[in-house]
Amino acid sequence: MERFKLIQKGKIDKLPKTPGVYAFKTKKAILYIGKATNLKERIKNHFSQPTHKDNYLIRQTDEIGFIKTGSEIEALILEANLIKKYRPKYNVVWKDDKNYFFIALTKEKFPKVFITHQKNKSGVDYIGPFVDGNSLRQVLKILRKVFPYRTCNPPSGGLPKKPCLWYQLNRCPAPCILKNPLAKQIPTSEVKMKKDYALNIKNLAKVLKGEKSAVVNGFKKEMRQASKNQDFEKASKTRDKIWALEKVFSHSKVLEETKEKTDSDSLWQSIEKELQQIIRSKKPISRIEAYDISNIQGKNPTGSMVSFFDGKPDKKYYRKFKIKTLNEPNDIGMLKEVLSRRLRHPEWSYPELLLIDGGKAQLNIAIKTKNLNPKSKKIKVMAIAKKNNELFIEGRAEPLLLKNLPREIYNLILQLRDEAHRFAKNYHLKLRKNELIKKTP
Repeated sequence: MERFKLIQKGKIDKLPKTPGVYAFKTKKAILYIGKATNLKERIKNHFSQPTHKDNYLIRQTDEIGFIKTGSEIEALILEANLIKKYRPKYNVVWKDDKNYFFIALTKEKFPKVFITHQKNKSGVDYIGPFVDGNSLRQVLKILRKVFPYRTCNPPSGGLPKKPCLWYQLNRCPAPCILKNPLAKQIPTSEVKMKKDYALNIKNLAKVLKGEKSAVVNGFKKEMRQASKNQDFEKASKTRDKIWALEKVFSHSKVLEETKEKTDSDSLWQSIEKELQQIIRSKKPISRIEAYDISNIQGKNPTGSMVSFFDGKPDKKYYRKFKIKTLNEPNDIGMLKEVLSRRLRHPEWSYPELLLIDGGKAQLNIAIKTKNLNPKSKKIKVMAIAKKNNELFIEGRAEPLLLKNLPREIYNLILQLRDEAHRFAKNYHLKLRKNELIKKTP
């Protein structure tokens, strides 16, 4: 595996404007690994428009490492391999295993290929972890042109009854056609299809693990042998595979461009100033967490935590909690448990502001709970009561009516509360459904 070229963090102008992978590091360890379509612009963006997360990185970084790649696909794959190798501190903290993406290859006669968050099934090989799910889907879609594979998952298991559209598009060899009585009359057809499909999956896996050169070299060897045997049709098909593979790597755009500062950033700065006045704090506000509790008479109680960065939801930092200590109607006790468990995770990084769904009682227990932890004492707390939309704020004796606050603040508070409520309710309903399934004879 290639090694990073290193520069001091004050010399980012020396970075290349090519696709590649970069790393923020101390003298002894790698803190974070990312990918970019343009290394210089991406890393500049970390410094010129630092987010809540970037500030942690920049303060601790001594050097920046980079590896140039020949394509965006190679950058995506190399990033996955390097994260797996080094397990950088902030990649692990900011994106836990449930939020990484893995490519799964089932161990069937004709394996399925799909993307998943989980690595908990037997009879499945996993490739990853990958950070960018959207880019990964694009890569699989593109590589399917060179290495056709199946994704079907019929309810009955096994193979479907007939070919689907992917077969018509030459993106799947459709092993299901072997069910046709005519195919059964040709015993060699299944053997050949199984052999060709296994080779396809093997080469696809190699490419996704960063072994494209080995695949191309294998194709070239196969092409030379076919020519030597005067099997010019096979040699021609193999040559076309080489061209297709090189083409998709060279020309495919799969990574999102780094976004420059937009009007939404200016809007957040305005909202941030309003929030600072409301909570009586001069400290910057970037991350806000909102909490809600969901249960029916204490049954299947759940808690939710949603995270907004600069006024926008970021689902990578959502967390759900199954209440463990109580099984009776006690929203205050449940909220205390959820907050206590959350605050035991400083590696998630703490927000500047908490919003609780509730009134004065919920505000007080939240303040008491966060003050038990010296590292979370500085977090400000608010609570929004549903009845009159009263906003209770730590340090203020009387609540504020939400309708009297600026429209941007009004919208943000309701969005936070509603999102926390939705997330908690969905988890609660899921637990109820699972319980009903278990009770069904």
